[in-house]
Order: sequence, then C-alpha cells, then structure tokens
Amino acid sequence: MKRRTWIVALALGIAGSIAACRPTSPPESAAPAPRLTRSVVLISLDGFRADYMTRPAAAHLRAIAARGVRAERMIPVFPSKTFPNHYSIVTGLTADQHGIVANAMRDSVLGSFTLRDTIAQSEPRWWGGEPIWVTAERQGVHAAAVSWPGSEAPIKGVRPTWWQRYWHEEPAASKINKVLRLLQLPPDSAPGIITLYFHDVDTDSHEYGPDAPETDAAIARVDSAVGAIDDGIARLGLRDQVTLIVVSDHGMTQVSGDRLIVLDDYIDLTTIDVIDWTPVGAVVPRDGNVERVYQALHGKHPHLQVYRKGEVPARWHFNDNPRITPIVLVADEGWTITSRDFQQRRAARGVTRWGGAHGYDPALPSMGALFIAAGPGIAVGKVVPPFRNVHVYSLLARLLGLTPAQTSGSLDSIRTVLR
Repeated sequence: MKRRTWIVALALGIAGSIAACRPTSPPESAAPAPRLTRSVVLISLDGFRADYMTRPAAAHLRAIAARGVRAERMIPVFPSKTFPNHYSIVTGLTADQHGIVANAMRDSVLGSFTLRDTIAQSEPRWWGGEPIWVTAERQGVHAAAVSWPGSEAPIKGVRPTWWQRYWHEEPAASKINKVLRLLQLPPDSAPGIITLYFHDVDTDSHEYGPDAPETDAAIARVDSAVGAIDDGIARLGLRDQVTLIVVSDHGMTQVSGDRLIVLDDYIDLTTIDVIDWTPVGAVVPRDGNVERVYQALHGKHPHLQVYRKGEVPARWHFNDNPRITPIVLVADEGWTITSRDFQQRRAARGVTRWGGAHGYDPALPSMGALFIAAGPGIAVGKVVPPFRNVHVYSLLARLLGLTPAQTSGSLDSIRTVLR
C-alpha cells in the first residue's frame, strides 16, 4: 500500500514530502451514515469577503452557486485571522479549543509559532482537535492536501495520503492539475477529500485595499482557477460524483493612517512583549504584573478594547487556552494597533498606501467569509442565512459518510445546505 501510494503521488507530480498513512479502523461503535458523494473538493480563497461574489470578476463562482447553495456569509471564529479559521473549518472547533489562537503565538513548551515558520507548522503538538483528513484516513477514506494549514503535521500520528509542503509561489495551473489528476484515480483509491488553498485575494487586498482594482484582478484569478477545476470535473464526467465546496477564512476591511492606536502613547513597550499586534493584540507583561498593564491601557483609547484573560466576551470563545495571553487588545473595525517606531520605519521606506486588514469582530459583515457548494447531496438554487464556520466539518463528515469527532459545530446547524 505504501509503495503504491508513493508511485501514484510521484506520477501526479506532487512536490515536497509525500507520505502514506497506516490504515486504521473506525471505532467499533461507529455507525456512519451513507456516503452522499464520492469526493469533496474543498477550496479556500483566502480573504475572499462574502460580498465579493457580487463583483463582475466572480462569474464562475456565481455559476457554481446557482446550481447549488450559497450562504449570505459565513461567520469566522475569533480572531478572524487565517490560520485559526482554516483550522476551525476543518476541525469544527473554536480557536481556544484547537489551540491555533493566532497567526503568531507562543507556547510555554513549544516556543513561537508564526506564518513563516514551517518547522513549527510541521510540529503536531501545535494542532489540537481532529481535522477532516485525519477523520477520513482513520475510517478508511483517503485524503489529499494540495495545501491547507495544518496538513503538513502528523496530527494524531496521521497525515493525508497525499500531502506536500506549502509552496507560496506555486502556479494556479499546477494546483488545478493536481486536483484533476487525483480525481482521475480509480474510485477505490481516489481521495474522498481534497483540500486546496489560494492566497491571491488576501495578499492583494492587504496591500491595496478591498476596493482596489488590484483586488478585483485577484478575484478574477481565483475565480478562473475555481472555474477551471469545475470545468475539469465536468469534463471528466464527475459532476454527479464530486461535491465542490468553496470557502474563505475571513473578509477584509479598509484601514487608514487616520485610524491608528499607537500603543507606546500609553505604555512603555520595553515592559511588555507583544506576541501579535493588530487588530487583536496579544500582550504579556514582562514582570508578570497583569494589573499594571491593564490599568495602563484600559479606557485610554476610544477605539481599543482591553481585556484580561478570562474576561474576553464569551461569544468570542477566547478565554480558555494557555496560548491566549494575559492581556488581549481588540481594535474597532478599521483601526490599527501599532507603535511609534513601526510607523517611523514605514515612513522612512516611503510607504504611503494603506490597504486592508482583518482579525476584527467576526460578527461584522466586513469579516464575513465565502461559502458556496454544489454537487451530490447539496441543495440546488438556494441561499441560506449566515452560519458559523465550525459547522463545515460536520457537513464534510456527512457528505463522506464519516463518523465525526466531537466538535463545537453540528450538522443540524448546516443541514439546510443538503438536498
């Protein structure tokens, strides 16, 4: 089995390290529901705000939604950042439950975690919960991760049958070809779940802003890529066997030099460690005196909310993980937490443009994420009200006939998308 998987993976041209998982049996008590689809292709368009669907460049996405289901928006977990939300989508857990509480965080045992630290990302102890590819592999269904946060780590000792190291510059055509080749494998060896990620919209809307022509161009690129996958599924005669689900992790809002919260106006930065800056600031007092830092910052800026750990609003589910810092700062929509030094260095580089940001209150419409789905088992021509992204895992498990792990989501909360 392992040798055959290596050969197939090499034939597909999947770059990076590829490994086959040891097959495991589902729990004896498991009684999975009938499988509704042969395969699910789960595509993430990072930073694709829900209302981007209405822009002219999103024609393919609208066509897919028209023959399936679209949510008015999908509500991220807090903070509405990339890694926490990608992992919530595939585990059904909130950030405080699965432990990916930010894009940059610190753990007392594991050290630091950042977006660029590929070594940390491949360490399974960072990743709590059970992602859908682990659920699938443990129940005899193959999984493939062309890319997805968390898929490079052997979580619970399991990796997808096909996986690769993240390649930020990988051409869209390469990703598309990998997905379509995987779908051409015989039904008994093809992956039941394929995950795929495109960064374009997030990258350009951060740089230029959500309303910039460059962002519209990025929307067009990812729309074209999704359209190519959808057309390929049709060309292979698999429309009645493959379910296509397209999501995003969060939305985006415009920021401005007129909306800055300069932290060192209120506190000596040499007395604190800022693990993550904006718009959710993760602050650790160097002397351990939480009350000193709280009193220095609380109520000092009208657009900055300051919380002690344990006092963050319950609806954000952000109090009960050791990686959450003793002080949590949350900026109002469109505001940026920064430092005087950072702004001076920015000016010295001649940077004058302000782009977009995310991470704010997930309930804000500007943070609303994309959800569309079409294929076997999915309703047709339906628009559903907003729902939380922690329910997607349960939907994936139902489509694949898997017994789900325990999550914060539920199939009942997303059952309306099913046919």
